[in-house]
Amino acid sequence: MKQNIYDDPRFFECYSRMRESDSGLNGAVEDPAITTVLPALAGLSVLDLGSGFGDFCRAAREQGASKVVGVEISRRMIAVARSRTSDAQIEYVNSAIEDFVIQPQAHDLIVSRLTLHYVRDYEPVVRSVFNGLRAGGSFIFSVGHPICTALCDGWYEDDHGEQIFWPVDNYSKEGEREQSWFVDGVVKYHRTVQTYVNVLLDSGFTLTRLLEPHAGRESADMRADLKNTFRRPPILIVAARKPATQATEP
Repeated sequence: MKQNIYDDPRFFECYSRMRESDSGLNGAVEDPAITTVLPALAGLSVLDLGSGFGDFCRAAREQGASKVVGVEISRRMIAVARSRTSDAQIEYVNSAIEDFVIQPQAHDLIVSRLTLHYVRDYEPVVRSVFNGLRAGGSFIFSVGHPICTALCDGWYEDDHGEQIFWPVDNYSKEGEREQSWFVDGVVKYHRTVQTYVNVLLDSGFTLTRLLEPHAGRESADMRADLKNTFRRPPILIVAARKPATQATEP
């Protein structure tokens, strides 16, 4: 059974509160960084895998996307997304990413923001995304950085509560990790950077950008917790493109 931690009432309440106050990494690190690798959205058909509260779906329409589909496993998040959306060109589908059937060559841009680390089988999703993109289309995603998912232990502190280092262990041993985040038993899947990239290349994509963003200096000066993003990258962002023309056999 695929994990749906976002429908856990306690988790959902805590996560919603964090997003409403913008006290997580989404607004301070991920959003400004991923914006730099997005194409111009005017006229594009966009698919958002793991659309959450629908923030990106609505933003894409505001920037001129012709049609946006958001796929989200959490019924609670879908309900909020629909309540915040009044646009016939935005469709929300309640489905796990792995179960959603992407129609062939249906989209110009497919994004997945901080969700693929919850997906057990990454390679089939990438192949499905490649087939679902039109020639020249883009696939852009963010995940918890593999440095963070390797051990999932968090910062080690000294006797005075000062965070002294972020431990990394079993980096090359990919697979399931369990951590406590709002609630116990949150499952993520660790992959190395080379796996994230090489699966894209093997599926036919061209890599266009790789980012390991940190918070801006101004944000870090205002929030002490964000200063640690300069010490280790919390997020990995990957941008890839489906070739505009397919190679032919000689």
